[in-house]
Parts: sequence; structure tokens; C-alpha cells
Amino acid sequence: MQYNKVEICGVNTAKLPVLTEAQKESLLRRAHDGDSGAREELINGNLRLVLSVIQRFTNRGENLDDLFQVGCIGLIKSIDNFDVSQNVRFSTYAVPMIIGEIRRYLRDNNAVRVSRSMKDTAYKAMQVKERLTGRAQREPTVEEIARELGLPKEDVVMALESIVDPVSLYEPVYSDGGDTLYVLDQVGDRNDDANWLDEIALKEAIAALSEREKKILRLRFLQGKTQMEVSREIGISQAQVSRLEKGAMDKIRDPG
Repeated sequence: MQYNKVEICGVNTAKLPVLTEAQKESLLRRAHDGDSGAREELINGNLRLVLSVIQRFTNRGENLDDLFQVGCIGLIKSIDNFDVSQNVRFSTYAVPMIIGEIRRYLRDNNAVRVSRSMKDTAYKAMQVKERLTGRAQREPTVEEIARELGLPKEDVVMALESIVDPVSLYEPVYSDGGDTLYVLDQVGDRNDDANWLDEIALKEAIAALSEREKKILRLRFLQGKTQMEVSREIGISQAQVSRLEKGAMDKIRDPG
């Protein structure tokens, strides 16, 4: 990324204002009461947030100005939909919204073709995710998204996974100078002592897979490769990779 780039879309990033949490809350309340000036000030005061988020997408060779403009759309949606009555920091709510907007843009301009049905499922899932996030002021679970769509959880997972890039849980997505927000902060904590039984069952199911199935899952979910990359490495078609991956996942879900 051009970290030394001062001007993006005509905006001098070196002179972007920084708002305190108290200022954000006050401006949000005024903006929701119809104060257009407060809304504009709130947008300008959070452009650094957009700038921080787009840094994680710059390795794709996309135009920085385009990413910034798309990120601003996500910021505006966050401002308009944020519930000030909830005890949630605005950045915690806005970051996933901005990321989602950028991912939609990259997905729609992606050269790697994803099947139309899977893309449609993923697009609907992202819409449901945003709607549920706005309603509950938290990230919805996959089960909640699947229930809203009336689809199996596994179909939703595969659809969403097919259109996004893997990221580290410890990758910083935003820092306001003191409190850094990591990807991990957006993930729910599902610690449960009873989960060890599920882990044992999962290991046994994986052990029963063929070596090719294990390799495909390892490349896909541990190394974060796309189906096209896996197909090139193994020497089979992308359609075969997709079929073998789905078969392996079915075996894990129902080892009987």
C-alpha cells in the first residue's frame, strides 16, 4: 500500500480530524434527529477509520481511491443504522459494515468465477447478516443467518467462504491511537467445556477421510487457498475439487 499517499479522492489524509467517543455519540444523536451538519461532521471525523480498514485489502492490486470510496459507503450505512441506545462503540459496529461493503465490491469485480447459485446465496447471506447486525447490534451467528434464509448451515458457510479471503484473527483492522481493534474482536467466544466431545468426534471423522480429501481440506481451510489454487496444485479440475470438498464435509457432518 502507498502508506505515504497523502491525498485520496481529493481528501488530504494527513489532516483528517479525530473524534472522541463522546463527540461521536453526540454527533450520532444529532444526526439521527435530522441534523445534516452533524452527519457530515461525523463522516469526516471517521474517514481515518475507513483508511485503516482499506489497508488490509491493498494487496489485491485494487485502486486505492476506489476502495476508499466504497469504504465510505459502508461508513455512511453504519452512521445511518447505528443504534445509539446500545452500549457498543461505533467503530466496533462500523468496521464489519465497511469490510462487508468492500468485500461486495471486490466480489462483484472478481475475475475468478463463482457459480451463480453460490454467489446468490452468499449475497443474500450478506444482506441478512447486515440486517441482523443492525437489529441486534452484534454479529449474527451462522445458524441465525441460515435460519433466516431457510437453508442448511453448511450451504451458507460454503457460499460465504467462496467469496472472501482468509485473514488472521490477530490482524489489526483499526486503531484510534490507543485501543486497537482486531479481527478476533469480531468473533464470538463460544468456549464450552462440553465441546471436547465434539472435538473428539471431529478428529475421528477427519481421520476416516482419504488422503486426497484431507489434503484438499488442509489446503482450503488451513492454508486458505481458493478452489482454483487447489485444483492447480493437485492437478484436477476446480469442479472436482468442489465435489471432493463437499463430499468430505458431508462425511465429517455425518460420519455414519
